[in-house]
Amino acid sequence: MRFSRMLSKTLRDDPPEAETASHRLLLRAGLIHQVASGVYTYLPLALRSLRKIENIIREEIDAVGGQELLMPALQPQELWEETGRREAFGDNLFSFEDRRGRPMVLAPTHEEVVTNVVKANVQSYRDLPLILYQIQTKFRDEPRPRAGLVRVREFDMKDAYSFNADDASLDESYQAMAQAYHNIFRRCGIPVLMAEADSGAIGGKDSHEFLLATETGEDTVITCSSCSYTANAEKAESNYAEVPAEPEEALEEISTPGLKTIAGLAEFLKIPESKTLKAVFYISDGAPLFVTIRGDLDVNETKLKNAIQSHDLRLAEDHEVKAAGLVAGSASAVGLSGIKHVADVSITKGNNFVVGANKADTHFKAANYPRDFKADIVADIALAQPGQLCVRCGHALESTRGVEVGHIFKLGTFFSESLGAMFLDSEGQQHPIIMGCYGIGVGRLLAAAIEQSNDEKGIVFPASIAPYQVHLVGLNLADQAVAEAADQLYKELEAGGIEVLYDDREDSAAGVKFNDADLMGLPVRLVVSPRNLKNGMAEVKGRTESEAGSVPLAGVLADVRKRLAAAAD
Repeated sequence: MRFSRMLSKTLRDDPPEAETASHRLLLRAGLIHQVASGVYTYLPLALRSLRKIENIIREEIDAVGGQELLMPALQPQELWEETGRREAFGDNLFSFEDRRGRPMVLAPTHEEVVTNVVKANVQSYRDLPLILYQIQTKFRDEPRPRAGLVRVREFDMKDAYSFNADDASLDESYQAMAQAYHNIFRRCGIPVLMAEADSGAIGGKDSHEFLLATETGEDTVITCSSCSYTANAEKAESNYAEVPAEPEEALEEISTPGLKTIAGLAEFLKIPESKTLKAVFYISDGAPLFVTIRGDLDVNETKLKNAIQSHDLRLAEDHEVKAAGLVAGSASAVGLSGIKHVADVSITKGNNFVVGANKADTHFKAANYPRDFKADIVADIALAQPGQLCVRCGHALESTRGVEVGHIFKLGTFFSESLGAMFLDSEGQQHPIIMGCYGIGVGRLLAAAIEQSNDEKGIVFPASIAPYQVHLVGLNLADQAVAEAADQLYKELEAGGIEVLYDDREDSAAGVKFNDADLMGLPVRLVVSPRNLKNGMAEVKGRTESEAGSVPLAGVLADVRKRLAAAAD
């Protein structure tokens, strides 16, 4: 490709809307163009990289027995109502009516459709196992699109689905896909953490995320350096110090003027925060919800949502708290009635807690569960924090930020039972097919690769997914000898199977061309200039090399092949 014919243009300055390195560089290097919030056009350079990523994905999924198909992005809403996921996805689901008034959705994922495909084509255990996959556009009406291709409303995703006759077979498919994922990310130059994760609206049992560790990531990952326990903060469990047991004391009302925070209360009473219980108020599916947790802990809203099977959970607003008869800053479950109450298991790991007395400037001392208050549900709804102890080995936990680049789930039989996808076993008995689900955001993977591989000059593309392998720069192309030598080298490299971006601009200075080459980050830069041409040489430099070298024009093709082969190892 000749630079002079290329659609996109580079930018000299950082776009003000860019939030992350990948967002900034994708825009500056001319890879993407924003159409609307969370909606982008992939320009030719980006599309070339995306196609390479897709080919890597296909090779690895095919290697574990995957079969590619293509399902429609447009789906009847009734399919989603059959599985109950219309309500679970809520406002994130793009929905509308066609001209005949039939409710339709733009698919955010394809479990319903693929289950119906398998239902129509699988009858016996002999037809299993299956792994089906596609690379297809998805639509999610994200409330806060951010960071370029990291969180968008329209995106391409590889979604795969396994279909198995029993749990052992599902585990084999799951492990095979997990290894395929590791291979995909390695080949794309992305080091990943494999973390236990929450299944979210997709549902299911076991679930793992693959995350690139980066400070700009929107996920928090809890890790243990001793036993390698790794889990998304939404899923992570931890152990924390229990409050030493004491003889139960009588409930006593005390005055706490102006104290509405746990920190202030603990300081005033000269007690640790772990000796208090705090109340948090939510609205769950339109109804008030009262939550109790130990004062030194925080609520994990994902765990809470799962514990109560809530579709819509949010913190209550001030007027909703007052309408429910609750006293912010001095509330507790003591004497609570008429409101659903969920408590964290931490209320059982101590006694004689200080709690609100449900009137202003007043608290109770020595509140004990279940003597003084009850809960409708007691569950682990606490957010794991660094410094707490690993549930496996007791070592102190750490945390890091990360961006999710892949997610795998064991779905079980939810979809097959909901949609009637059954198979006959060897004795003619009917059973629901057991399913797994495996997703990779292709555009997000490109963004993650750039987030991982860049420097102060621009992108540093892994050779496997670079839009072109060589950036050929011609300097002083008004010199006929230089122009002819550069053109000839361009033709020889392309004839030799090398992908070349040839900067043939005649009106651009050397500094501009070199800056663009660094910004675009292709693996190898070649320069043809009057100075080198005098000696029959071309300048050659790897993107991460500090110094350029020289190679005879006749040996350029061999040198480039050697460099690319080394980069692929």
